[in-house]
Amino acid sequence: MDKKPSWIKKKISLNNTNISKVKRLIDRSDLHTVCQSAKCPNIFECFSRKTSTFMLMGDICTRNCAFCGVQSGKPGPLDPEEPEKIALAVREMGLHYTVITSVTRDDIDDGGAGHFLETVQEIKRVNPQAKVECLIPDLKGNRGSLETLLGGDLDVLNHNMETVREKYPGVRKDADYQRSLDLLRDAKKIRPDIYTKSGFMLGLGENMEQVTRLLEDIKSSMVDIITIGQYLQPSRENIKVSRYYSPEEFSSLGKRAKDMGFLAVEAGPFVRSSYCAEIVLKKALDSKGEKD
Repeated sequence: MDKKPSWIKKKISLNNTNISKVKRLIDRSDLHTVCQSAKCPNIFECFSRKTSTFMLMGDICTRNCAFCGVQSGKPGPLDPEEPEKIALAVREMGLHYTVITSVTRDDIDDGGAGHFLETVQEIKRVNPQAKVECLIPDLKGNRGSLETLLGGDLDVLNHNMETVREKYPGVRKDADYQRSLDLLRDAKKIRPDIYTKSGFMLGLGENMEQVTRLLEDIKSSMVDIITIGQYLQPSRENIKVSRYYSPEEFSSLGKRAKDMGFLAVEAGPFVRSSYCAEIVLKKALDSKGEKD
């Protein structure tokens, strides 16, 4: 499916000065963002608002998911100065809410959990009032690695399911559906005080019955926040879009998720897991009657 419908077009007012500042800061600090590496459609909007999602541990992933625009291959060694670089970038950008994610690093024993932890601690040290959300890979299903990461002062633990169970062999061949559900459930058991979050895409060949089962499985894993977006093919090498869902279909699915008991739901063609994350958390806080 090549022709995009009219709603897969976004008109926004951009602050080119902010975009240039963010790009220069990222380049100067030798950092990576998922905005750039995964070819996110919201990149200029986020840079315009002086926000970005930092990507730890390089820009080369040890896996090769069919939907993902991040380069696959053999990653380099970890940068021991990266946590401090990110913390200083957060301060320079004036961020009150920071999302950090990473490539999958199956070559590291703990999957990078220790590096995540160090980065969270450094962000909080340099920016004491900042909230931190970690969007993590599955850490190879290692509960000890998850416990290491959750030993830090993070506010939101995010792990994306990405697609329905039936599509995993073709879309996420090195991942495991149940392993991801278990990670989300374990995170809530280890740290009942944090908010847990997950997301998935539509347009990968799923049907509504499968999507409903996915929502039920995520809810049963005690997840608080759910994001649902449209898959957009990042390159010709990636899997093609099977269908574009209308804004009305996203709205209907979002209402269904809300009725299932999720504290906060974001559903729409341009919704991404880390997009407007601070606003989404505020919705969850409001649902529980908690103060930001």
